[in-house]
Amino acid sequence: MKSSAKLRALLNKPDIVVAPGAYDGITARLVEQAGFPAVYMTGAGTSMARGFPDFGLLSMSEMVENAGVMARSIDVPLISDADTGYGNELNVTRSVREFETRGVAGIHIEDQVSPKRCGHLDGKVIVSQDEFISKIRAAVAARRDPDFLIIARTDARAVTGFDDAIQRANAALKAGADMAFVEAVQTADELAAVPLRVEGPCLLNVVPGGKTPRISMGEAQSLGYRLAIHPGVLLGAVIVAADQALQKLKETGAQANIPQGATVMDTFRRFGADEWNALRRRFAEDEQRHG
Repeated sequence: MKSSAKLRALLNKPDIVVAPGAYDGITARLVEQAGFPAVYMTGAGTSMARGFPDFGLLSMSEMVENAGVMARSIDVPLISDADTGYGNELNVTRSVREFETRGVAGIHIEDQVSPKRCGHLDGKVIVSQDEFISKIRAAVAARRDPDFLIIARTDARAVTGFDDAIQRANAALKAGADMAFVEAVQTADELAAVPLRVEGPCLLNVVPGGKTPRISMGEAQSLGYRLAIHPGVLLGAVIVAADQALQKLKETGAQANIPQGATVMDTFRRFGADEWNALRRRFAEDEQRHG
């Protein structure tokens, strides 16, 4: 089954789909091995992994390449940030086809001007609703796999207000988007109102320290959200852990403790060492038989 079909099947189940954010093959594998049903490729994490803030500085090719690495590293569906679609309707068309070709299950496209910025920062600027909807129509028309998920993200709440954000979300759904993503709502009342006023499935972006109030996944499900992404969960943990490990090495000259009894090969096994060793043995045996 294609990853896009797997994602559709998950979204058809009653439970909310929780997709922790990852930004490379390592973190994508960790999410899958932790038992989550889907992975989210965070644009912020992808940007920071390349030494940049989340200011829309990466190209479509850089984002697609990273998504391809992550998608091939896991067996669960990958949902990816696709920023603004990287240009006009023609660029959106190519973007959809490139992500789809890499085995990504779905993407979200937003209505910020380019270059965009993190949805939980101030100073955002959005395009007109007509331009946004035109991009969504292009994205829907571009996909070759009907299961490939098109998520329409609007950042209008911080610019033109909550009512306009809801209007844009509904217009995007009418234009063929599969899911709406109303970014950075600012109160508990708005958080609850989104699934009530949006005429289709809704995504929730969980960003501790961001604009949106904290909420548990059980509460999010009871409000009616179908998909929840947690873009910073591993990025934040990695930064803290790395700072602590480096500080210990600097102060004591010793590395931080690794898990009790873990070996180098144990770590490699989490990334397919046994399968690759089996291939090596198989071809070595073939060579002996035919040598």
